[in-house]
Amino acid sequence: MRVKDVKKVVLAYSGGLDTSVILKWLQTTYNCEVVTFTADLGQGEELGPARDKALLLGIKPENIFIDDLRETFVQDFVFPMFRANALYEGQYLLGTSIARPLISQRQIEIAEMVGADAVAHGATGKGNDQVRFEISYYALKPEIKIIAPWREWDLTSRTALIAFAEQHQIPIAKDKRGESPFSVDANLLHSSSEGKILEEPWDAPDEMVWQRTLSPMDAPDVATEITIEFKNGDPVAINGEAMSPATLLTKLNALGKANGIGRLDLVENRFVGMKSRGCYETPGGTILWQAHRAIESITLDREAAHLKDSLMPRYAECIYNGFWFSPERRMLQALIDTSQASVEGTVRMKLYKGNVIVTGRQSPHSLYSMKHVTFEDDQGAYDQFDAQGFIKLNALRLRLGAMAGRKGGAL
Repeated sequence: MRVKDVKKVVLAYSGGLDTSVILKWLQTTYNCEVVTFTADLGQGEELGPARDKALLLGIKPENIFIDDLRETFVQDFVFPMFRANALYEGQYLLGTSIARPLISQRQIEIAEMVGADAVAHGATGKGNDQVRFEISYYALKPEIKIIAPWREWDLTSRTALIAFAEQHQIPIAKDKRGESPFSVDANLLHSSSEGKILEEPWDAPDEMVWQRTLSPMDAPDVATEITIEFKNGDPVAINGEAMSPATLLTKLNALGKANGIGRLDLVENRFVGMKSRGCYETPGGTILWQAHRAIESITLDREAAHLKDSLMPRYAECIYNGFWFSPERRMLQALIDTSQASVEGTVRMKLYKGNVIVTGRQSPHSLYSMKHVTFEDDQGAYDQFDAQGFIKLNALRLRLGAMAGRKGGAL
């Protein structure tokens, strides 16, 4: 169902064929003023052409927003998520999912700045992104009008999109006229590829799918050794060199790429109900995830760590399903952040042919006690006789159940 009486809309705009067609479609269908917003999240593309194309399509210069959000993305979204060691369905590092709330947040901010009464996105009606965008919009501005062209228009094929573009004199790059073999979404954390030649889960992905990593088989035969320093659960330096969040993740991406780290071929359960196959590359994130787990291993109390691990799947689902701005995610984040106060220190690792190998960890807040774990004389630090009572008490319910069973009682 189309919204009514739209006066001004803020469009999440990449400058590509789809969003350029959406821009013109909004102008012709809704007869409204369009504001374009392009986010630089480290996708690695030149964003100047997006401005040029928006101008060509009649957008006023003051209505074109191109924002460099790389530092905000990593500091306020990626790092908080990594404090939780979040993995969706045990494998996916949520690279696409975590970008959507930031894009939505900035869109709403711009809408309020320019007095827009609507926002629009280019997500399809089959995917998760429509949910992530729109739930975030509503959480931030409940009265906002939302336009989702892929759920409204009849441009259901690439041929139809190109015909519409030609009709309205929208420039189409030569390499965009052919049918793309798969779709790609990228940011500073990851690159994802899905659709078309990747839809059959039995077919191995062609090497051309992998754009951010070397094949592990082609990676160097010599390991790369690095150290990562943490403070309050966040990485702050690589090999002793302090870096900003985005600079640090960029460096880890380069190290991961060179060593064939971070590839994932996954069939996942979309929030909308269907299964989908995606090929993900998260080189820096894979290194960071392993390093953070390693520093937590010596700084977190056992029960705190286990509680955190038990909550992680729920936290990951919040992000995957689009509920970054929900009260439950904020509550979980507060608990997670509290746990990170003593997560400080250095992790040493070797990167080798797709593997991230932890070789050392140290912290001023380490809970690891050499005196207690040594196989040598611990000089009375640990009374081994105490273990007898500990074991008996923990076994008591099992002993009672076994005795009841011998007498015919139910276990």
